[in-house]
Amino acid sequence: MATAAANPPHLRRVLGVWELILYGIVLVQPIAPVPLFGIAQQLSSGHAVTTIVLAMGAMVLTAISYGRMAAIYPSAGSAYTYVSRSLHPTAGFLTGWAMFLDYLLVPLICTIYGAITLNRIFPAIPYVGWVALFAAAMTLINLRGIKFTANASWVLMIATTACISAFLYLAIRYLVEAGGWPSLVSIQPLYNPSTFRLSTVLTATSVAALTYGGFDGVTTLAEEVHNPRRNVMLAAVGVVLFTGIFGGLQIYIAQLVWPDYHTFGNLETAFLDVSRKVGGEWMFQSLAIILIVASLGSALTAQTGVARLLYSMGRSSALPRVFAHIDERTASPTWNIILVGIVSAIGALILNYERSAELINFGAFLAFMGVNLSVIRHSITGKFREAGHGWFTGAVLPALGFLFCLSIWVNLSRPAQIVGALWFAGGVLIHIVQSRRNGPDFTFDFDS
Repeated sequence: MATAAANPPHLRRVLGVWELILYGIVLVQPIAPVPLFGIAQQLSSGHAVTTIVLAMGAMVLTAISYGRMAAIYPSAGSAYTYVSRSLHPTAGFLTGWAMFLDYLLVPLICTIYGAITLNRIFPAIPYVGWVALFAAAMTLINLRGIKFTANASWVLMIATTACISAFLYLAIRYLVEAGGWPSLVSIQPLYNPSTFRLSTVLTATSVAALTYGGFDGVTTLAEEVHNPRRNVMLAAVGVVLFTGIFGGLQIYIAQLVWPDYHTFGNLETAFLDVSRKVGGEWMFQSLAIILIVASLGSALTAQTGVARLLYSMGRSSALPRVFAHIDERTASPTWNIILVGIVSAIGALILNYERSAELINFGAFLAFMGVNLSVIRHSITGKFREAGHGWFTGAVLPALGFLFCLSIWVNLSRPAQIVGALWFAGGVLIHIVQSRRNGPDFTFDFDS
């Protein structure tokens, strides 16, 4: 018994770098850019693949910063922890508040896309009906305590990879039959001098960056991977590169098949139209089903995360105690789950997919900039003597990452900036009130 007490259970380092990369790919999903294709095409005036590549540049630099900070603070709190400990607790709180916005909006944007796709397949039921059904299904499943397991995530990733690979094969065959092998090579999807405008491309990039959402999830396993100082960073960068290259290929081929973005019937489901053009109705239906299932899976996971975050905040009195309610039968925060379902349904009727994506990126890029600044601050305080935190790796690279993220963030649409600023102002007000009252600190429990 004394031995057991002296050696309490702890996490073990059992993961290699490739296992960590595969975990990150499961989180991000191989078809991540598909829902954004039509919107990115229109906003960028036909340069969707360029937006994917530009966003990848910003994400690679930021992934390096995430990897460096994960090696120092191996915590599931991710950006919140890094900024709190390297910069200031107040800056960390505001970063957590920005991340909280992402948590709230993910089930909402999944509801929007799931309802839009279902409406394309079954137009007899109006969009509002599909919103209600999708949000209800998501909520009822979570109320029963059912959630996707790691094995289900792997099955989903295999299915989506197989489906998008079939699309790529059919699209390449379509292009070759129409114009021969030379038709596969074109600079137009990357740069069309007649329509290229840097301001519009940057605005579209601020939306396309959603493609990489979730890559930082690999940093939460820093305590379970061999040689975290090296492997966490390699995994984060590897996930971003895979997503950018494989996702960029999907968008590049889709642009070659359907270059005229003005003729899309629906921007949110434009990729489905491309799939029907190259593979017929079966390809359209197969991809649509995959997208619906992927949206539901993401919504379930996100709703569970938000509900538990609200519970932890209610338990610590950061929010009213009503949020700390736990159902005795299911051991789940049922009231929070229902609340998130209602917010997702109402939000899906108010916001569109593009605006929701921009709001998610409003908070995400604030967190990304904070992580880059954290690396710089940590390197300076360590006088650039720590391995991996020299002048170039500890100052120049994160500074470039910060500036790259800032350039994308400032090009978010004006409505997204206004709504995001209001959310941020609310966080500042809550923090001021909390700091003046006697009670626990207002912290975010991202481990819960």
